[in-house]
Amino acid sequence: MSWVSIGSITDIPRRGARCVETPLGKIAVFRTAEDRVFAIEDHCPHKGGPLSQGIVHGAAVACPLHNWVISLETGKALGADEGSVRTIPVKLEGERLFIAVAAEAKADRAA
Repeated sequence: MSWVSIGSITDIPRRGARCVETPLGKIAVFRTAEDRVFAIEDHCPHKGGPLSQGIVHGAAVACPLHNWVISLETGKALGADEGSVRTIPVKLEGERLFIAVAAEAKADRAA
């Protein structure tokens, strides 16, 4: 696994998101009001809604289509809903953001 720079934390508004294209699909990178950063797949497990366009509250996001609430920490649907999305390791070094890219994704990109 290697780390890929995706920009600065200041590129993402507090309680907002940024969408990043990767070899494995779209990844939504979220910044909470407390400046915690999370990355998950950008599709709701319910009907595929764009989670990056949802409302961030605490460490969760509400899907803009049907209001499913997804934990940014675990990727799991909260409440009575069931389903999950993949979480992506993310790290912050100073103000720079990085996401983890699996070795097989890098090999696919090089081909």
